[in-house]
Amino acid sequence: MSKQASIVWAGFRRFLGLALLAGLLGGCASSFPPAPMAAADADYNYVIGAGDSVNIVVWRNPELSMSVPVRPDGKITTPLVEDLPALGKDATTLARDIEKELSKFIREPVVTVIVTGFVGPYSEQIRVVGEAGKPQILPYQQKMTLLDVMIAVGGITEFADGNAATILRTGEGNKQYSVRIKDLIKRGDVSANVEMRPGDVLIIPQSWF
Repeated sequence: MSKQASIVWAGFRRFLGLALLAGLLGGCASSFPPAPMAAADADYNYVIGAGDSVNIVVWRNPELSMSVPVRPDGKITTPLVEDLPALGKDATTLARDIEKELSKFIREPVVTVIVTGFVGPYSEQIRVVGEAGKPQILPYQQKMTLLDVMIAVGGITEFADGNAATILRTGEGNKQYSVRIKDLIKRGDVSANVEMRPGDVLIIPQSWF
């Protein structure tokens, strides 16, 4: 066999190997069911996470009313109330807990809690990894969609295989779903715009070609 023929044959074998690998990878990607368009749980109640800011209003007691951060340990401290757990509670539950603590010092306290800074619990944040423009962690918001996430992370890189992307759904025991990011943001196919869920991990692989 001539040297030129050997080079051609070597190139063909390399191309064939890559094609087979791509086929195997494509088969793996397609083995995941498509992500559902809408979430099964339509009702979502926001719960407080570390890093959130909460505005506490105590009726007729302005000296006890203030905005405080939720510490990394998930607790808050206000006048007369020290180290009160806030992590994982909704605003109403936290307000009742503060009333219970304040009732030791004042008569029939009435408390309102308003969350003003949103980070959310670690377990409910959306994570975007792989070939995103800006891989990052996002706070979950009710009715958040795949398109919302892609806008937040600046789309995908030129090396991304958008239609081989998957969602790892931690809320369903790490079940994995396929999503079509390329069809959504490059072709405007709205049928590919699925709803995200708390704790989802969006994985965007690199294209082999």
